[in-house]
Amino acid sequence: MHILILNGPNLGMLGQREPEVYGSETLTDLEARLRKRFPGVQFTFFQSNHEGVLVDELNRAADGGVDGVVINPGAYAHSSYAIRDAVAALKIPVVEVHITNVHAREEFRRRSLIAPVCRGVVTGLGRRGYELAVQFLVDERA
Repeated sequence: MHILILNGPNLGMLGQREPEVYGSETLTDLEARLRKRFPGVQFTFFQSNHEGVLVDELNRAADGGVDGVVINPGAYAHSSYAIRDAVAALKIPVVEVHITNVHAREEFRRRSLIAPVCRGVVTGLGRRGYELAVQFLVDERA
């Protein structure tokens, strides 16, 4: 099984950016934890602060070779119709993940443009949300 883990803007700053909100674990730490927890899964990890580059990665996933996507679009969840459309075009399952509980934060964060075109959403469970999303995709394939 091959899963794309796609992270949007500012997620490359995990461990440095607002650790009281996002924790001290870095994106590299998270990637290592997922590899260790799911040794039978091939992962492709990608992070970008640029909307079009994220769309390009989703378009590549549509070309095949990827069985599922876990996406943390960051703030693009609330503003990117382009990412929404790229996710909607996929024929593979996509799970949206947010580290924090977006519903307990600012009003603008409570609406995701991407969630309606995803198989599911995990929000507010910290980094564990990625593990739950991957487990879901693995279970879906079984």
